[in-house]
Amino acid sequence: MATSDESPDPTSPSRERLPLPEGTIPVGVALLIAGVATYAFFKIGNVAVGGDEAFAPITSLWFATFALAPGFFLPLEQELGRALAHRRALGQGTGPVVQKVVQLGVGLTISVVAVIAIASPWIAESYFDGNWFMVLALVLAFASYAPAHLARGICSGNSRFRSYAVIMGSDGLIRIMLCVALAVVGVTAVGAYGLAVAIAPLFAVAYVYQRGRLSSDDGPPASWSEVTPNLGWLLLGSVFAASLLNAGPIAASLLAGDDQDVLVTQFGQGVLLARIPLFLFQAVQAALLPRLSQLAAQGELDEFRNGLKRLMMVVLVVGVVGTAGAFLIGPWALEVVFDADLTGRTLALLAFSSACYMIALATAQAVIALKGHALVSIGWGIGVIAFIIGTWQGSDDVFRRVEIGLLASSIAAMVTFGLTLRYKLMIGVVPDQDSIMDAITDMPFES
Repeated sequence: MATSDESPDPTSPSRERLPLPEGTIPVGVALLIAGVATYAFFKIGNVAVGGDEAFAPITSLWFATFALAPGFFLPLEQELGRALAHRRALGQGTGPVVQKVVQLGVGLTISVVAVIAIASPWIAESYFDGNWFMVLALVLAFASYAPAHLARGICSGNSRFRSYAVIMGSDGLIRIMLCVALAVVGVTAVGAYGLAVAIAPLFAVAYVYQRGRLSSDDGPPASWSEVTPNLGWLLLGSVFAASLLNAGPIAASLLAGDDQDVLVTQFGQGVLLARIPLFLFQAVQAALLPRLSQLAAQGELDEFRNGLKRLMMVVLVVGVVGTAGAFLIGPWALEVVFDADLTGRTLALLAFSSACYMIALATAQAVIALKGHALVSIGWGIGVIAFIIGTWQGSDDVFRRVEIGLLASSIAAMVTFGLTLRYKLMIGVVPDQDSIMDAITDMPFES
């Protein structure tokens, strides 16, 4: 039996009978593993360092890392995967494309790290409560996710989805293993656990590289236009989308008083709990979006609309159930899982904003499939503006104003993408292979 994770021939009869698109199952399993590991890390790490107040800098590090890393590196992963798949279809070597995107990744990493270094005095004092080690951990974490996303791009572009899943799932597993090891030996310094967040993605990259799954062949030289046709818009939209997803805990950390570290940690835990439906949707969407995109590519726009309506109905039901569940049993679940105390109203607002974000994300992916990269960037930008206004004007209470900002931003993005999708369907835009791949891989968040 073959042990390679190369994809089978897409034209073979057995391939046509598969009920799910290629790669869905391993990636879905990896997402599940990473998600469970995330909750375990927050639980074990919190106890190990001494409680919510001590854990606050790690909570701040977590959400800052996953606002920055996917925001900046997901577009590189997308464009690398798209360009590699295109070359494979032409029978050309992929090495020059990888080299080009690696250069982009190095340049982007250096640029963002330089900005963090310049702003480090403010970041340390205002965001990490004077903990300079956490600033270093943020730099290391951002730099570590650059090779992780590039490796995922290589794997997806070469249809090595098992290796892709290893990179995605092992990140969470390694992190929790390091966390448990630190807790067992009695380490209580938050910096050590911050370092576990920072270096976790490197282990899987090294493993996959050692197995030769990141190899590429020589080929004709690659031009910048080959690897960056939509990079600018994808980068802008990805930064906005990832920032919105993590804006709540980040804003809470910046706006909270010196005596509110416990509330900052508990608010972050509430955000994670309210995000469960969104996390599950990330695993399911890989099976749904390719089908919709294929219908649109074949010009069956009526079926595309019907399928999208069914998808939105499912998302709507999940959102309603998630919001109601957060209100009714959320406080109990939060206490059981994290020993935290937030009201049902707070958790319901967080769950409702996550549900609106989920609808916005699904609609944005459909717009990207219909070649609406620029419009998606604008839509997420409108969401950022709505968050700033909502947080600024929403309430006198720090956490309530953040909740209002999150809800306003998700609704603004959702409405914008809904109008944009309607416009794209009215004018009869037909996607191509590149826009479909961009849409399928447009997931601006980690588990």
